Amino acid sequence: MARTGFIHHIGTFFLFAATVLLIITDISAPVVSDISLLKVEQGTNRRSSVFSDNDSIRTITFGTFGYCVEDGSSKTCSDAHVGYDPVALVEQEVSGTSFSDYAHDTARALTKVMILHPIATGLAFISFFLALGAGFVGSFLAALGAFITFIVVLVVLITDFVSFAIVKSAVNDDDNSAADAVASWGPASWTTLVAAILCLFAAVILLFTCCSARIHRRRESRYRDSKVATTSSARRRWF
Repeated sequence: MARTGFIHHIGTFFLFAATVLLIITDISAPVVSDISLLKVEQGTNRRSSVFSDNDSIRTITFGTFGYCVEDGSSKTCSDAHVGYDPVALVEQEVSGTSFSDYAHDTARALTKVMILHPIATGLAFISFFLALGAGFVGSFLAALGAFITFIVVLVVLITDFVSFAIVKSAVNDDDNSAADAVASWGPASWTTLVAAILCLFAAVILLFTCCSARIHRRRESRYRDSKVATTSSARRRWF
């Protein structure tokens, strides 16, 4: 592992960074209201450039296990739980928006898949812990764990974007002028995306260093055996 140690440490760092990014996603709204998967702002077109301090913007932030609604100085957050209906909240809070029953059921079902967020965080941390070992077994298990983490993060990333894309497209609809609202992806969506990329890179790097180190050990072992055989045969000729 000495020849590939630096590259191995890069893969280990990627897993550590992915774990931190996934933790940021886990503590999104309602735990930390400023961190969101999707953010909906109302009243952006009514904000005055002169009296901007007196103009309040109603903000809805959707997170992994709930949401927060902020209106000026007041803030209300839901309880943290698995699965909620972001579509129903948007219909209630944003005027002029309407969704079909299929959209309600789809968004509610997909938010239940968000339980994979903390599971992916745990897998990333375990993979990082395994990558700290310099042995072949530890590196191989770390590479396998990183790939499994990538698959889990990829699944939950797709469900996040699909579920909240329903809300985002409805709020940003040009025909929905009465709502005066704008929806945009929050930082937690991008931390999840970057974490998935880091886990994939970490899996490739750790697998490469693992196999490369094994090949180097085999070559060194063959070289030592051949050198010993040559030395012993040379000694026999003197007798």
